[in-house]
Amino acid sequence: MFYNYCGTKVYYSFKNGQSKTPILLLHGWGVDSQIFEGIWKNFPDRSFLCIDFPPFGKSQKTIENFTIYTYVALLMSLCEHLGIEKCNILAHSFGGRIVAILASVKCSLVHSCILIGSAGLKPKRSLKYYYKIYKYKLLKKLGRSTLNLGSKDYIMLDDNMKKTFNSIVNEDLQSYYQNMHCPCLIIWGEKDSETPLYMAKKLKKIISNSSLEIIKNAGHFCFLTNPLLVYKFLSKFWEENA
Repeated sequence: MFYNYCGTKVYYSFKNGQSKTPILLLHGWGVDSQIFEGIWKNFPDRSFLCIDFPPFGKSQKTIENFTIYTYVALLMSLCEHLGIEKCNILAHSFGGRIVAILASVKCSLVHSCILIGSAGLKPKRSLKYYYKIYKYKLLKKLGRSTLNLGSKDYIMLDDNMKKTFNSIVNEDLQSYYQNMHCPCLIIWGEKDSETPLYMAKKLKKIISNSSLEIIKNAGHFCFLTNPLLVYKFLSKFWEENA
């Protein structure tokens, strides 16, 4: 199914059970809702709302002037359209940015949330990082090519999406995370290189009603590499909070 948000086609679908309060599955950057297939198949008694954030998955491929706040507004609009007044959320990586804002500014909508490798905290920067930034700015000033500079996610984007990507990754959402008060389970891969483990420990400290589970020897996609253990944590949390 598709929802038209301010001229942008957004794909969404419902999966499985009869539970009254749906679980919204919010994917990370560069993937789509299909990445959660293992979760909705292993919890047939739960109701899931899956969304492909533009420009990913089956949603519209060309978008303009999107920021993290556009994605939040899009999600709020879709929930209103579907008559969802309360939901539980499971978010991975980029999806966690959306939860942080949503649970802070519209807390009545978010009953509980699960954050897996969630992004949005200001990272610790090394000298190598600042060298790359200086090199990029210098090459740009000299009119030299900068096409191969930046992360893999960044390099693959067109110029318009690079603006969106930059606006998202440079937004420090710590104050929003601090304002979250719903029950929150934080699941993290011990060897996550995209959102390092120190971020998980910081989230545990600043989110008042939260608990942390660390998956040993796992990376950023721990729910794919260690599914049975993650499903165990999800099951217990949803039994107590969903």
